[in-house]
Amino acid sequence: MALQDRIGGIAQRLVAQATASDDAASIVGGVCDALVAAGLPLWRASISVPTIDPLFRGASLAWRRRQGTTLSPTAHGEAGDDEFAQSPIGWLQAADLAYARWRLDGGDHPALPLLARMRAAGATDYVLHLTAFTPGTALSGAGLSFATDRAGGFTPAELAALSALVPTLALATAKLSLSHTLREVVSTYLGPATGGRVLAGEMRRGQGAVVPAAILLADLRGFTALADRDDPLRVVGWLNEHYDALGEPVQRHGGEVSKFLGDGFLAVFPVAAPDARDCPACAGALRAAGEALARNRALNAARRRDGGPALEADIVLHYGHVVYGNVGTGRRLDFTVIGQAVNEASRIEPLCGALDRPLLLSDAFAARCAAPLTALGEFALRGIGQTRRIWAPRDPP
Repeated sequence: MALQDRIGGIAQRLVAQATASDDAASIVGGVCDALVAAGLPLWRASISVPTIDPLFRGASLAWRRRQGTTLSPTAHGEAGDDEFAQSPIGWLQAADLAYARWRLDGGDHPALPLLARMRAAGATDYVLHLTAFTPGTALSGAGLSFATDRAGGFTPAELAALSALVPTLALATAKLSLSHTLREVVSTYLGPATGGRVLAGEMRRGQGAVVPAAILLADLRGFTALADRDDPLRVVGWLNEHYDALGEPVQRHGGEVSKFLGDGFLAVFPVAAPDARDCPACAGALRAAGEALARNRALNAARRRDGGPALEADIVLHYGHVVYGNVGTGRRLDFTVIGQAVNEASRIEPLCGALDRPLLLSDAFAARCAAPLTALGEFALRGIGQTRRIWAPRDPP
């Protein structure tokens, strides 16, 4: 069977696999193994794409013969920009080209770190194709590269076979990139659990469920005054640092930030066994609150050493049933938690300042918590008909 015919069969299998799966590493590894089995002297191949991701500007999935695939992300920022500028894709874009071939067993190639590493490892020939995706998003296209370590490099027939595969490989890459981006965007803006529910089809207004949950409400004291007197961009940077300090323990202990509230956030810890008195979700929420306050204190100490502003945090823990689902207009929805329990948590929060306690627990939460607590008394809450007993940890966090 001619090489071109074998490439046609590989392309057909690639379409079927990319349609049925989002496992990029498995798909790319399978294609490369098939190319080697078809007689191509492939030593390395890679797919590089830009990403829509809060941490990374792009990613490359590289395959090496007898080593499998590895994923290498490129971070946002100056270091990531420099890394991209010194990459073969960056070089090709700067030259306004869509294709390049460099013989690495000679001297006719640009002084780029990746090419130098491949040449030192024994590569003799390297080809790179740039393909464009539909405009309108940051997913502008992909770089598809192939390298061999055979003496003399690729033959013209092998280069033609690889070029014939590029359109199908680019289409599969576009699909995989869009699938990854869809999951990443909804996870970034909604949280992993909520994003998963949206992707599962929970998109209609009013669609949702009443669920038991431990509620964590965090608020930063003095943020409004700080925002009024300082540079807005610097204030946002400081706020993000506090969100990192307070939010990381929430995720680590099983909670999810449901919404940001300007100078605070609301997080939920789903309760699997609502009848259990010693509640794992409540225990996780309490641990998260203690660690969050400790991390925020450490952040404030570092800020003070640098002459910057400090923002103290208050946290309220409550337990109740919440409505977890879609609210909003017909075409603009928010997947969030609402209900009386959320309102009551927000009414308790002002007591943190009044009682000079950074962490307060409602009576409903305390009843499901095995930690040693101290009752602080009965308090009237705005908009709540009856007084509520409020608790604090016996050992302050």
